Amino acid sequence: MGTIIAWIVILGVLVAIHELGHFFVAKGFGMRVDEYSIGFGPSLWKRRWGETLYALRVVPLGGYVRLAGMLQNSEKNPRDFPNRPLWQRFLVILAGPVMNLVLAAVLYALAVGAVGGLPVPTTTVAQTMPGYPAAQAGIRPGDRIVSVDHRPITSWTQLVRSIDIHKSQPMTLGFISAGRLHQVVVHTRYDVKNHRRLVGISPRSRLKRLGPLTAVSYGVRTTIQFTGAWFMAIVHMIDGKRSLQVEGPVGIAVAVGAALRLGMYYLFLLSAALSLNLGLFNIIPFPVLDGSRLFFLGLEGVRRKPLDPDKESLIYVVGMAILLLFVIIVSFHDVATLIGRRLPS
Repeated sequence: MGTIIAWIVILGVLVAIHELGHFFVAKGFGMRVDEYSIGFGPSLWKRRWGETLYALRVVPLGGYVRLAGMLQNSEKNPRDFPNRPLWQRFLVILAGPVMNLVLAAVLYALAVGAVGGLPVPTTTVAQTMPGYPAAQAGIRPGDRIVSVDHRPITSWTQLVRSIDIHKSQPMTLGFISAGRLHQVVVHTRYDVKNHRRLVGISPRSRLKRLGPLTAVSYGVRTTIQFTGAWFMAIVHMIDGKRSLQVEGPVGIAVAVGAALRLGMYYLFLLSAALSLNLGLFNIIPFPVLDGSRLFFLGLEGVRRKPLDPDKESLIYVVGMAILLLFVIIVSFHDVATLIGRRLPS
């Protein structure tokens, strides 16, 4: 039950922020907003303030902002969406995905600055690689490396640097195990996968909470880096170097449940990643997504005239049907995968 509630809350917040982007920019340009709605289907709650109807609907799989003139033939009212300058309409549509990217940066900043921190590797051993020098010398998970050749080591960076310097030469590792200091002589071993010499240990991390400005900087940088990685993944899918991997509502709910069990820090990181993907996914030029409207507006700028409203509406209807079918197929795949994991082998 907790997973379902967390899933609904996270999805609701992501959608609400997305639609607020459209809403505030449209209002800022003086356009009339007829409805701001979270969810689809029959309304659970609704209220009109001023000229806008605000609604919370029963199906929590999206939302919409209905702008005057967008769904029907617009009259010559200057406040209607189709009668506004092209650049204003473009910014209104773009504001939704941009708000999701902003939210992702905020969530990443909160994760490392207020909720948890930035994972920092320590000299405490998390795992040892079977057959590698460290395990053969008796070093075990939970042991803490404190010296190399009797010189104190206080950080993972120092330890890695010391190991690299020795290359194939023997070294003396000092480590504390069960409260006692031990000294062992080990050689490094060349690892083909990592293209470097290793002793075969991985570090245990601790969370280091960042200050406000550093956390904000980290959130912005991480969002930019993941955005670049997202576009590179699209390129690799197009050229066949990477297969399409999509999580539907069921798969996302499973991920939310796993993050919920691990703690708020991981829930914030997952929410940031979901917000980032929602914003970027929406700029794909597929009918019913914001990207298709941006494409049509760009086409209007080139042709110097808008697309026929009836044709545009037909494209959106077909696009909605295809998208719903896609969601059903992905959800079926998610359920089948989940059942397969739980069946005895």
